[in-house]
Amino acid sequence: MTAVVDKEKCTACETCVDECPAAAISMEDGKAKVDKDLCVDCGSCVDVCPSEAIHLE
Repeated sequence: MTAVVDKEKCTACETCVDECPAAAISMEDGKAKVDKDLCVDCGSCVDVCPSEAIHLE
C-alpha cells in the first residue's frame, strides 16, 4: 500500500508535507505528490489532511 493524492481535492496546504515522517511528500504544480519509493504506508498524511485528499491504496 502507498499514499495516493486526489489532485482534485488537494488544496496545497502542505500539512501532509510537514507531517510525513519519511519525507515522501512534496509539492508539485501546487499539489501534493507522494514518492512511492519513500512512502512507508504509515497513514500519517491521511489522518492530517483537512480536505481528505489522501488515501492508502
